[in-house]
Amino acid sequence: MALGIVAISKRSRFRLAMILAILADALQLLVFPIFIEGAPQPADDILDLVIGGALTYLLGWHWEFLPSFLGKLLPGVDLVPFWTLAVANVYRKSRQTPITIEAKREESPTKTSPPRS
Repeated sequence: MALGIVAISKRSRFRLAMILAILADALQLLVFPIFIEGAPQPADDILDLVIGGALTYLLGWHWEFLPSFLGKLLPGVDLVPFWTLAVANVYRKSRQTPITIEAKREESPTKTSPPRS
């Protein structure tokens, strides 16, 4: 730790991002429609901006976050939990890092076998 900066592991960042995304989707799907039904809600917009900023801070910018903003423009599409799906997709893509043969050899060197004749 240098100069009061706390490093957060990648796993903890994804866990926190998923918790934030689930909470945001739950608020937008379950809580906000109870109070103001059918009216444009500035609370939804503010929540989307805050969650988008927080997820970008935690995970970096990903194109998967864009449908979460644009999905609110179409009626009925806002019933999809876009934030949770976006974070899950970013996590899935981060787990699919390609492993090359050269990298695999460097990680675990094998015993040299005698040359074949």
